[in-house]
Parts: sequence; C-alpha cells; structure tokens
Amino acid sequence: MPDLFIGLMSGTSMDGVDGVLVDFSSTAPQVRSAHFLPYPQALRQAFLDLNRAGDNELHRAAVATHELVHLYADVCHALINHPARQGDPIRAIGAHGQTVRHQPPAPGTALPYTWQLNQPALLAELTGLAVVADFRSRDLAAGGQGAPLVPPFHAALFAQTGVSRAVVNIGGISNITTLPAQGAIRGLDTGPGNVLLDGWCQQHTGQTFDAHGAWGLSGTPHPELLAHLMQDAFIQQTGVKSTGRDRFHMAWLQQQLQGFDQLPPQDVQATLALLTARTISQALIGQSWGSEPLSELVVCGGGSKNLQIMQMLTEALPGIKVKTSDQLGWPSQWVEPAAFAWLARQHVLGLTGNLAEVTGAQGPRILGAYYPA
Repeated sequence: MPDLFIGLMSGTSMDGVDGVLVDFSSTAPQVRSAHFLPYPQALRQAFLDLNRAGDNELHRAAVATHELVHLYADVCHALINHPARQGDPIRAIGAHGQTVRHQPPAPGTALPYTWQLNQPALLAELTGLAVVADFRSRDLAAGGQGAPLVPPFHAALFAQTGVSRAVVNIGGISNITTLPAQGAIRGLDTGPGNVLLDGWCQQHTGQTFDAHGAWGLSGTPHPELLAHLMQDAFIQQTGVKSTGRDRFHMAWLQQQLQGFDQLPPQDVQATLALLTARTISQALIGQSWGSEPLSELVVCGGGSKNLQIMQMLTEALPGIKVKTSDQLGWPSQWVEPAAFAWLARQHVLGLTGNLAEVTGAQGPRILGAYYPA
C-alpha cells in the first residue's frame, strides 16, 4: 500500500516554500510530485524584519504567519491534486515553519530557544489533512541544539555500504552529515551558506541571488578578508553546533568589512563564496572517518547550483568526488522538504527523529506535535 506524506520546507534563504509528496512504501523513498511557491517580496521582508528586534513584533509575526500558512496550503493543494497522487490517501503533512530566531545552547546563552512561525492547526483546517509540526522544540528541551535535524534522513537516503560519504546542504546556512563506511553518523551546521551571498548580491545588483555564481566568478577572493571572516567564534567552534540568521546577517557582514572598504563588490562576493566552501571543507577534514577515508561529497540545497562554490569545494577536497544530489536522482531542492516528510512519518509511527550525537540532546526523542485532520 502507498505510504504518502507531504513535506514542506521554508528555509533560512527565505525564498519561498518547497513541497514534496513522498511515498515511503518501498525501500527507497520516492518523490511522486513537487511544487514550489516563491515568497511575495513583502512577506520575505516581513520575515527578514522579524529576525531582529522591532516594534509590534507579535502582531507582525501573526500576520506574516497567516500568509505563510496559506502559501503552505496552496503548495499542499497542488500536491494533493497532482495526477501522480493517483487518489491514494495522504497520512500527514510535515510542516517545519519559518525560522525567525534560533538561539541554541551555547556559551553565554542564558535561555536557549528556537522560534519557527507556523499555524499547524490552520493548515490542518485548510487542507483537511493531519499536520506534524514543531520538530525542533523537543530536542531543545532535551538539551540539544534543535538542529540540524536532517542527518538521519540523509543517512536513510544516501548511506551506501562500503562508501564513506558526506552530505552537505547549502541553504541559507550550510550543514553537513558524515556517513562513514564504519562508525557513527555525525552532523553539524558549518556556518553561512547562501545567506551572506544573497544579501550582498541583492545590495549591489538588485538580484535576490547570484544565479549560478556568475557574479562571484567575475571577482577574485581576497585572502586577508577570508582569514578575518574565518576567525568568527562560531566558525572556530568544534563539536555540536547550530546557527542561523541571528548570527550571520548583513549587519554582521558590514561590521566584518570595516577596513576592507576599497574592495570591489564582486571580490567580496567571491570571498563569501570561498567562506562557504572553506567552512564546509574545514569541518569535513576535521571529522574522524575511522578506517575509511572520505570518498564522496554529495551537495544539495540552493548552493549546489552555485558553480563557484562547487568549483571551490572540488579544489578544497582533492581526491574526494564532489557531486550534486541530482546526480543520485534527488534534485537538490527536494531533499530538505522530503526530510520533513520523513520526520512526520517518524512521529506518526512513534519513532525517534533526532540523532543525539548530532544535536547534543540527552538521547533520542520523538519529534514534533500532531494536529489531527
């Protein structure tokens, strides 16, 4: 029998909502259909504004969340009505919500918390389907970071017997999962993915992102600026860690650029691309792979479309085959929403969803809250 779940993801790049309809009835998950809706510019700006303190935040958050959930419902209806569904029942929707604040356990953090805007009860009403949401809070309550949550799905999807492989998702923030041929799965956030690249590109070109990394490729990375950016305390931190726009944002970048005011904007863009690649490669090189060296790196997320980042990763990891998830049959934009379909299924089946060795939680936990149809 089909085992269908919808997964929805709106990540730190804040470009829109990705949705997939996934069938888990066979050994390997199969995406039956996918749909994407971009954020209207006003909604994207509302979310960006909610990443920092401001007036009337609660009301503005409520209004933005209401619009977000209606977008979620539109994506779900496109998947529900897609011919590939074939009328088969859908068991639940996994809806992550839009992260606007993420303050995980860290030195100097008095009260760890994470905040994803969502109205799962409204989504259940609008779609007529059960919804699983609020995936991060249980892991956080158990002493974890609440992120990253995708490594166990990466393992289910990409682990291969006898192959030491890693997966990196380059969204607004980059996170890696290590899948050694022997040994435990590991994962962590490495630092900025597209968040600074997108912001700098929009500031100087008016485009919301650097398509295929073309603008960055017209510049030259600046070694001194890169060395300065690499000194950030989060980037230098080892072990369990996660981050978000709370730390890496345009105000942070402007502060870091003091003393580098004369650099051409495209050189800064090239340096930011190298920052993304360098933080990923540094984390991978720093992992213990047991008896088998890393042989493959699978790249997913929007950053996999950035040719400059892909080239930089290849250069930084000699002897390691760098490929996109598309080459393994999984288009890069499908992986994260499919992960939340998988997490919803884990909740429905009463199975754990986190990896304590990744998040730092006290142990495995069933993640999410269930809202019946």
